[in-house]
Amino acid sequence: MFPAGPPSHSLLRLPLLQLLLLVVQAVGRGLGRASPAGGPLEDVVIERYHIPRACPREVQMGDFVRYHYNGTFEDGKKFDSSYDRNTLVAIVVGVGRLITGMDRGLMGMCVNERRRLIVPPHLGYGSIGLAGLIPPDATLYFDVVLLDVWNKEDTVQVSTLLRPPHCPRMVQDGDFVRYHYNGTLLDGTSFDTSYSKGGTYDTYVGSGWLIKGMDQGLLGMCPGERRKIIIPPFLAYGEKGYGEGGQGHKGKFRRRGKNQASTYSCSGCILHEGIQPRTQGTVIPPQASLVFHVLLIDVHNPKDAVQLETLELPPGCVRRAGAGDFMRYHYNGSLMDGTLFDSSYSRNHTYNTYIGQGYIIPGMDQGLQGACMGERRRITIPPHLAYGENGTGDKIPGSAVLIFNVHVIDFHNPADVVEIRTLSRPSETCNETTKLGDFVRYHYNCSLLDGTQLFTSHDYGAPQEATLGANKVIEGLDTGLQGMCVGERRQLIVPPHLAHGESGARGVPGSAVLLFEVELVSREDGLPTGYLFVWHKDPPANLFEDMDLNKDGEVPPEEFSTFIKAQVSEGKGRLMPGQDPEKTIGDMFQNQDRNQDGKITVDELKLKSDEDEERVHEEL
Repeated sequence: MFPAGPPSHSLLRLPLLQLLLLVVQAVGRGLGRASPAGGPLEDVVIERYHIPRACPREVQMGDFVRYHYNGTFEDGKKFDSSYDRNTLVAIVVGVGRLITGMDRGLMGMCVNERRRLIVPPHLGYGSIGLAGLIPPDATLYFDVVLLDVWNKEDTVQVSTLLRPPHCPRMVQDGDFVRYHYNGTLLDGTSFDTSYSKGGTYDTYVGSGWLIKGMDQGLLGMCPGERRKIIIPPFLAYGEKGYGEGGQGHKGKFRRRGKNQASTYSCSGCILHEGIQPRTQGTVIPPQASLVFHVLLIDVHNPKDAVQLETLELPPGCVRRAGAGDFMRYHYNGSLMDGTLFDSSYSRNHTYNTYIGQGYIIPGMDQGLQGACMGERRRITIPPHLAYGENGTGDKIPGSAVLIFNVHVIDFHNPADVVEIRTLSRPSETCNETTKLGDFVRYHYNCSLLDGTQLFTSHDYGAPQEATLGANKVIEGLDTGLQGMCVGERRQLIVPPHLAHGESGARGVPGSAVLLFEVELVSREDGLPTGYLFVWHKDPPANLFEDMDLNKDGEVPPEEFSTFIKAQVSEGKGRLMPGQDPEKTIGDMFQNQDRNQDGKITVDELKLKSDEDEERVHEEL
């Protein structure tokens, strides 16, 4: 540090054109100290030997600048250097605090521009010089690089680099945000980045947790948006900077304390004020403008509720899911910036759970209620209704907003019954409908509620056959086929507890609601339980004699079969429907051939009604 006398005269702001003319003059003079006429220089000579491509602003009178310099005499001997002190000059330009030649030489300069200045004595330290350092009437040579410029009238400058097409919400005061950032000084020097820390920076906005400029710069930002935010020092870390003593920057852009002293660290070519220069070691130097490139990951407010957006609603929604229902759904789960963290589709299996019962995160519990079967909806869940401040696993960070795109496959309630809807009825009068014990033939299509086809009788070229109430089909289908007329078509919705249950079946997922479209082709009266054949009227009085066709006192299988078939063909009786007649007759013969000797005798032949009566007497 060296003192200087008062400046030789006050400085008015020079137009940029005049500065450019000075450069031309300097080149023409070969940067010598004499004028073209051989006399002393009348003004500062400026050589702009490095001009950055981008120059968003130029130094003007009253601006605060930070710069490095080397100062030499004409013979190259160095008399001063900010590099040697490892400290930038930080000062206001054009207000008499710098020697006049330096004030003029900095005007119109861009950040990262490099200049060579030749300052004649009358614009430097004049005829007196600076005792022990600068002789009288010395011409001074400076090599200067500008690193920062700002003005007390500056505000936060925000440039939007990328804005996503969909913006669900914008940052407001009081919101909690998660963002990534790269922080640099105005000259491009990096001082901090969240990307190297393995996580976002998470904080409240507008609550005093951030420096004022960052608080302002984040307002109005959308998730996924990228911004460039330039913050003047008085809205950042001001006169003290941050991270003195090589402690490093913590990545937490918190507001500085209010009781910190205000000083200027001025050195080299400034008027002496008895201020010692600040030593190097700060991560963010004093009076530094800061540049942040910010990517907003997500934003929420502690008062936020679950947000629902219907993406697709199928027509004819007659029922909506409620608490206590069991639901099967597919989903894609992502963070607010679009990062996918989970998907049921990748497992090729729906997620199955009760809703409104606390089995899933509260936000999803709420978001699934009111949905229709087949509906697609987007559910946005704030962290306090998801995994909170701690997150979960390695894919959902703390304080993360979660977005689920959900496709509801089906849902049911354990108290549900079969839903029956008649699609069409035959035009002719229907006097008889199906009932328990009837033998029915029907065509069917079976699918899941999302339209996935499972089975159809048309693949077999023949109707399906079943005896109602004989446990030959699932309970829900058995119920849905009762009360039908021949030719009638129905739609049946069968809940899983009346179908294949939690385990499912081959081709049927567990806990699946099934949709049937059935058409009754025919029906026959069934037989009472345990009967294989019944007479329409009373059986023959001399049954054994009629059955013993050759009158030899015994009935072999051939005679038995011939007799039963004759009864059926004459309309006197009927066999159990739905089974091969030959097998049914064979079973009947086996039942009557009690000693299994291949023939029936008069003592062995008994009607089932007689057997039942004898059994009752035995029990009595």
